[in-house]
Amino acid sequence: MSNSYKLGDLGELVKDWQPPPAPSDLTLQGKHCLLTPLNEQHGEALYSAYQLDRENINWRYLPYGPYDSLKDYSAWIKSVSNKSDPLFFAVAKNNLVAPNDWLVSGIASYLRITPTAGTIEVGSINFSPALQGTRAATEAMYLMMKWAFDKGYRRYEWKCNALNHRSRLAAQRLGFSYEGIFRQALVVKERNRDTAWFAVIDKEWHQLRQCFEKYLADDNFDADNQQKVSLSSLTYPLLFKTDTLTT
Repeated sequence: MSNSYKLGDLGELVKDWQPPPAPSDLTLQGKHCLLTPLNEQHGEALYSAYQLDRENINWRYLPYGPYDSLKDYSAWIKSVSNKSDPLFFAVAKNNLVAPNDWLVSGIASYLRITPTAGTIEVGSINFSPALQGTRAATEAMYLMMKWAFDKGYRRYEWKCNALNHRSRLAAQRLGFSYEGIFRQALVVKERNRDTAWFAVIDKEWHQLRQCFEKYLADDNFDADNQQKVSLSSLTYPLLFKTDTLTT
């Protein structure tokens, strides 16, 4: 996918578009995952799940954490659970041994929610090792993106520390196109943060949705639950790769 911009153009006319609603009190459920509004009742399960990350790798680039106790982590949950932006979800995966028994294993949020511009960001993602690399994790990202575009958002963003290689790879696997680096964008935990920007726009959603559905389909996984076709191989051709300016 490519684009060419001509100096002096005013940009594409956006006709009959209406600002979408802001997310609120939202529950999203798929076959493999369940997203519910984050609250203090999730604290114990989440804190326990994060203990699997013995080297605190998950917390390395997050602006919050790690926490030395369940009490401290629960206090953080309390401080964010009643906010509308960011709007946090507890992410649970389906227990394969006991179907419909959801295991809370991570969090994610909508943030920088700007209905007047039709933009919304997914971020503050902290998936425990029990959730990472699972179909539930991918489906959670799919459901959040699907809700945004189904409601009329025009742009769905992903931002991360430019040094966070894992996050940058995850963004592109999920179909987010790289848009550049904002240098010295933030100071986080007393360190400079250059921020890498990625996004999906509404014109890309139809094809990207097909990629997710093909990847998540049961027939894409063998008896050992190993993928046959990777999501990245499906999404890579859709990524926005070049940008030119003409006179």
